[in-house]
Amino acid sequence: MPEPASPRAPARRVVAAFDFDGTVTDRDTLVPFLARAFGRARVAATFAALGVHGARTLLGRATIDEFKVRVLRRLFAGVPAAGLRALGAEHARAVRAWMRPAALERLAWHRAQGHEVVLVSATLDLYLDEVAAALGLPPPLCTRLAARAGADGIERFDGRLAGPDCTGAEKLRRLQAWTGGLDGVELHAYGDSAGDRALLAAAAHAHFRPFR
Repeated sequence: MPEPASPRAPARRVVAAFDFDGTVTDRDTLVPFLARAFGRARVAATFAALGVHGARTLLGRATIDEFKVRVLRRLFAGVPAAGLRALGAEHARAVRAWMRPAALERLAWHRAQGHEVVLVSATLDLYLDEVAAALGLPPPLCTRLAARAGADGIERFDGRLAGPDCTGAEKLRRLQAWTGGLDGVELHAYGDSAGDRALLAAAAHAHFRPFR
């Protein structure tokens, strides 16, 4: 009588988490979207109204994450959602030209290996959802804007975020929630800034600025 086959050890789950701005792309994508949606003059005036920090961001000397919530509140509060979502789809098409070929190759490699791939980003869902779908990826773990329908039935943004800004420790928290925990997960993490440190620190394979 043949010996019963030994049970195989379950295949290890491999997840590749990619930051987007500056990692998959060669530049920030949020400020260009704000300029597309509200005009450069209004965006510049909004940054200036927030003081010295806003001016430093315009000059590239500080990160937008440090005061992004206040900028978004000023720009988005009361604005109908439908028009900005349409602009988000338009911006997503433009963003594709800013993606690093090496990053796209690595994304494709992970998918070919059967790994789970997800974008984990502080940028906005308005266009990152479209980008992820175009890449064949699941909905991104990213910063999302809150919107609600008014008495007139029109959905408008209220200037707040739907949950925390997806940066720093929040990136890791979102990924843990998405995976159901990282125990038993072999994690590849890709990032380029201080906002990715927690994610990179949790990874078995941490890739800091790998495509530059």
